[in-house]
Amino acid sequence: MSVIAAYQDLVARSELRPDPDQARIAARLDGLARALEAWRPQSSSSWFGRLFGGGREESQPPRGLYMWGSVGRGKSMLMDLFHDNVKISPKRRVHFHEFMLEAHAAIHNFRQMDEAGRREAFGRNVGDDPIPPVAAKIAEGARLLCFDEMQVTDVADAMILGRLFTELFRSGVVVVTTSNRPPRDLYKNGLNRQLFLPFIDLLEETLDVETLNGPTDYRLDRLGGMPVYYVPNGPEATAKLSEAFFRLTDYAVEDRQKVPSETLTVQGREILVPKALKGVAVFSFKRLCANPLGPADYLAIAQRYHTVIIVGIPKLGPEKRNEAKRFVTLIDALYEYRVKLLCAADAPPQELYTEGDGAFEFERTVSRLMEMQSADYLAEGHGIAA
Repeated sequence: MSVIAAYQDLVARSELRPDPDQARIAARLDGLARALEAWRPQSSSSWFGRLFGGGREESQPPRGLYMWGSVGRGKSMLMDLFHDNVKISPKRRVHFHEFMLEAHAAIHNFRQMDEAGRREAFGRNVGDDPIPPVAAKIAEGARLLCFDEMQVTDVADAMILGRLFTELFRSGVVVVTTSNRPPRDLYKNGLNRQLFLPFIDLLEETLDVETLNGPTDYRLDRLGGMPVYYVPNGPEATAKLSEAFFRLTDYAVEDRQKVPSETLTVQGREILVPKALKGVAVFSFKRLCANPLGPADYLAIAQRYHTVIIVGIPKLGPEKRNEAKRFVTLIDALYEYRVKLLCAADAPPQELYTEGDGAFEFERTVSRLMEMQSADYLAEGHGIAA
């Protein structure tokens, strides 16, 4: 099925509402899909060889696409339709934060290798600069890269993005990405931002920039005014949160036993996400706060998911001071990245933790939990607030 046919089918089945902005982007993605399917690189050598100058010159690849707009307008949905229906191989769809973690890990591993190890890993002497060979390996695995939620908040990311993507584009990789910000607002007010500006120029030179900013926030619309904080824990609250999950993800309720899990890797450790779909993650309080997780773990969750659902938040006391401290750190991370929080607890925010070490400091968490229920907060895009 073509991209535009897949989109029109969803509208015909009333799974999507007619939306002129979405239809325009779907048509644009359909044209890109056809261009990619017709594109025939002249070179028969490997991506790795072409990046290092081997093989014949290849024909120019189609221009990629940078889709940006407010939260909930359907950017990720359209990119998924495109990725699932474009007939090109190899291709990859990945969250931008996850991609950058992989890139940093690959660069780190390269730097740990001696010359013999690098020759064995890359098939030739690649010198001391990790960027070209790391980019070459990425390009070998994907002629098309689809990124969800391109956002740059980390100076380490900012410093390598220009060179990394220059090598990827030079090798013929086509990029389609979503973002809540236009390219010029990436890494806004970031440290040494002037060093990042060439990457913005590169994006605008290589990708077509399209705005998707229709009138409806479909994530909020799907919630239909449902509360996001439920008291107390119990079957009724669980049922409401389950309903919210299926509304937010468009997942068939009858397939509830098939909701996939995910694993996040943080500093070499693995965190199991019991249920995760389309940027929505479900956890128990015990999994997140009774286990020895720390700020890096909570930041990874906040960066990866636009919505987090937590069940089983207990009323906390002095005997649960460690859990309370972790909960404070978790809420700080979710709040910083404007993650939508839906949860069930045994008490309202102001009664969750009234006695014990850090109870005074917990008042800030109470304030954030209250704000995270507001319409203004729920309407904000995922990512660090400007």
